[in-house]
Amino acid sequence: MFVTTLEAIRSTTSKRTAYISGILALLAVAIVVKAVWFAQVGLGQGRELIDFTAFYITAKLVWLGTVDQAYQFARLIVIQREVSGGRDGFMPWTYPPQFSLLLAPFALIPVGIAYLLFAGSTLTLYLATLRRLAGDNFVLVLMIFFPTIGTTLACGQNGLLTAGLIGTVCLFFEKRPALAGAALGLMIIKPHLAVAFAVYAVLRRSWIVVMTAAAVVLISSAICTAVFGVDIWSAFLQSVRDSSAFLEHGNYPMHRMISIYAALRTAGLSASAAFVAQGVVAVLALAMVLIAAYRPMPARERLGLVAIVSVCISPYAYDYDFLIFSVGLALLLPALLASARQWERGIIYALPIPIGAFGYLQATQMASSHNGEQALSTFSIGGFAIIPLIALIVGIVLLRSSGTEAVSGSTVRCASA
Repeated sequence: MFVTTLEAIRSTTSKRTAYISGILALLAVAIVVKAVWFAQVGLGQGRELIDFTAFYITAKLVWLGTVDQAYQFARLIVIQREVSGGRDGFMPWTYPPQFSLLLAPFALIPVGIAYLLFAGSTLTLYLATLRRLAGDNFVLVLMIFFPTIGTTLACGQNGLLTAGLIGTVCLFFEKRPALAGAALGLMIIKPHLAVAFAVYAVLRRSWIVVMTAAAVVLISSAICTAVFGVDIWSAFLQSVRDSSAFLEHGNYPMHRMISIYAALRTAGLSASAAFVAQGVVAVLALAMVLIAAYRPMPARERLGLVAIVSVCISPYAYDYDFLIFSVGLALLLPALLASARQWERGIIYALPIPIGAFGYLQATQMASSHNGEQALSTFSIGGFAIIPLIALIVGIVLLRSSGTEAVSGSTVRCASA
């Protein structure tokens, strides 16, 4: 019943249009409500910090000429507590300087409007890209990932931006590799999520993609050096080292992470054992990239497989990063609809909901009960669910998909393009 009902939504143009309009209206309302919330409460004023608050604080530090303090955890925790009215809680800043520079213009406008522009623009990029990739299945992907999109908007994170960039890589990889390379280079803001596509580009010998991405990284790094000074890189690297220690000691909200490392740590395993398991999963993910690069199959299926495994390589992946998975699913849905059994499709449609939203609901409950220590003993549901989900999809695509005769030069097309 669940599968039949969900798939019936895409059966006619009128149904698709009605559901898409309703979903877009709900997302627009969510953005406006959150923007008003920011406008009313400011940056904190005794409330828990959320991710966009951290973005806005760093943007302010850029204009003050003290952005290096964002990478100094001891200093940043003081700044964040001042903003939140003394509330406990800390959001380490480990983003490359490129993201700090990208956020800088938002500090020139009030925080409510800044959130409105950030959330609205990144959502537009994500939806436009996903629409091109999914075609008539767009509404189906939207329904499946609506909770994850809502989670991302609720905390003001950049998951819509990174998913939009990865979607752009997939959309233009075959026909316009320079654009794909530029989007891949912009993933320097979260490089650990771009490893799979960087490896795939090299394996496919897509040198225009590789060189364009490298040029974007080098040019943006030079700009950051000119703006922030050479010392910004040592500050950034120190923050990365500090964050590794934070992760090892369980000081991150691992119940919101979707990595096998977080899943096993919340299940009681030691950090070393969880890292070993994460390494095994990363190797398997890269092996899948290798298979996708060389196995004869349609380009959209190759890129879709790379997208769904890209979120498994790093231990540092959150529920909002799971939106990259939606890009892969959009590409793989034609093969899954043709080859997967109904019960298998039911699992594929259902599992993304807890992966993308359950951790945030847990975090909200803990925040309301002021029980911060509970975070260390709360399971990472996403981390336990994503591995079997990927295994199921990969098995169906590789073992049953009928589209294996496509030539290597095939392009990504969508039904409505």
